[in-house]
Amino acid sequence: MRRQKTEHSGIMNGRRRSLSDPLAAALRPPENETPVERDKRLVAEEKAKQVSDGIDDMIRAEKKEKKVKQEVKVLLLGQSESGKSTTLKQFQLMHSPAAFRADRMAWRAVIYLNLVRSVRRIMDAITPDGPEADEQDDDAAPGQPASIGRSSSGRPSSAMSGTRVPKFEVHKKRLEPLLALEERLIRLLSSPDEDEATHLGPVPQGWQPPDGWSMSHAGPSGSSDGTNVTMTSEYVTSPVSPGSVPPPYGSHGSSNGKHKKQEMALHHTTNWKKAFALGSNRSKNPKNDQTGEIAGWWDDPDDPVHVLNACAPSMQELWRDKSVRVRLNEKRLRLEESSGFYLNEIPRITAKRYIPTDDDVLKARLKTLGVVEHKFTLQGTSTRGIDWKIFDVGGATNQRQAWAPYFEDANAIIFLAPISAFDQVLAEDAKVNRLEDSLLLWKSVVSNKLLADVNIVLFLNKCDLLQAKLNAGVRLSHHMISYEDRPNDYEAVSSYFRNKFGAFHQSYTPNRERELFIHLTAVTDTRRTVTIISNVRDIIIKHNLKNLALV
Repeated sequence: MRRQKTEHSGIMNGRRRSLSDPLAAALRPPENETPVERDKRLVAEEKAKQVSDGIDDMIRAEKKEKKVKQEVKVLLLGQSESGKSTTLKQFQLMHSPAAFRADRMAWRAVIYLNLVRSVRRIMDAITPDGPEADEQDDDAAPGQPASIGRSSSGRPSSAMSGTRVPKFEVHKKRLEPLLALEERLIRLLSSPDEDEATHLGPVPQGWQPPDGWSMSHAGPSGSSDGTNVTMTSEYVTSPVSPGSVPPPYGSHGSSNGKHKKQEMALHHTTNWKKAFALGSNRSKNPKNDQTGEIAGWWDDPDDPVHVLNACAPSMQELWRDKSVRVRLNEKRLRLEESSGFYLNEIPRITAKRYIPTDDDVLKARLKTLGVVEHKFTLQGTSTRGIDWKIFDVGGATNQRQAWAPYFEDANAIIFLAPISAFDQVLAEDAKVNRLEDSLLLWKSVVSNKLLADVNIVLFLNKCDLLQAKLNAGVRLSHHMISYEDRPNDYEAVSSYFRNKFGAFHQSYTPNRERELFIHLTAVTDTRRTVTIISNVRDIIIKHNLKNLALV
């Protein structure tokens, strides 16, 4: 009796368990299934399994791809004029070459403005009783040594008296059309709804344009085009008067000849490239009247190239004038060390059908306010699927407080220190040596605890200018007493700087295990820089993957 009850209980329990399992019920073969029906069912189940397995494989592949596809965030840090923007351009040229070259024509306006500003700097420097050499535009590396003697008025002794340029008035008269062109280029580079473009300076009170001055470039009927342009610098922030034009050479933006350093700068959101993009003038002049072909910029009578082309011989004469060179040397104004230096290539730059080269774009100087971000995805076999974000963060002293928010989640920092600037001072503060500023800035970066686990790559930049400066006889020991009587050649000096920056990292880093990668660079040299950036890229990727435990 007990046995029957146990068997009955087991059957009931077994039935209950079986009926409570929906999967078992679903997989149970149909009752009274024939052999043919069974074969069909098995074939259908096999096909369904293949589809299911395929979906599972896709899901696993997507998860794997998502895991492998990582984002690398790189910050470009350094003082103003250290080469950050040029380094960003090199990344673009390497990884987005089509987009980089599509924008080359748009850079024509910037290159023109750089050339015009170089001429202005020369004219201001050779103006009789003009201001000192260190009161120069921000768009070039400040050339005034920190150790130079000054008079009680604060002006360098070389600025108080010096070689006069006999043909100053001739140069001034011939180059006056460039003043109107400068204003026009500023207007073109700043869109009508922008208020971040900066101007060279306010027009002196009571100043009037010279006789015969063409105001057609300032806007319709000689008036302003309505663009809201402001001056943004460490010293001045004020609107440009309607219908105003840059002050004449030597006036420096004020009636007393005193002018603070200012630079053409645009906010990073400004779409300035539209103004000079290839084909931007086709709606205005769709075809050449004589040939019937699509018109180029050289067919547009309002294009700035015509003014530059007409003034090219006068610009060359100014740059070749020996008395001008002597006066620039007396004021220690080395334009060759500036970003946006094109004075040795005036005929090519001012040709009517001039098309900027990659090197021209790399050299072009346009100060951008804010943070510039560039994204690209590596397509190499070993690096496929890795997204890169490169941030060019403003390096002027009044922009450095904006760095901190970008430290979070940073994978690497490329810090640029222009070691050729050992005899120069900051544009923002003539009492601070640029190399000293770079070292202090470097110290603050390497000692930052938020960056303790971030890879750091150091570019000791502008080595080509350093070598040229040393070859010209400029002695490092005159500006850095600690260098003492070491050899004043490139190998010794560059090694000294490498050890100096390396020692700062070793002394102040919160992470003793962090490696420091140091490169001697000239980021305008594409051939050398491509190799360096490739090595840096591989180092960053390797360290990033290690941190993710993927290798």
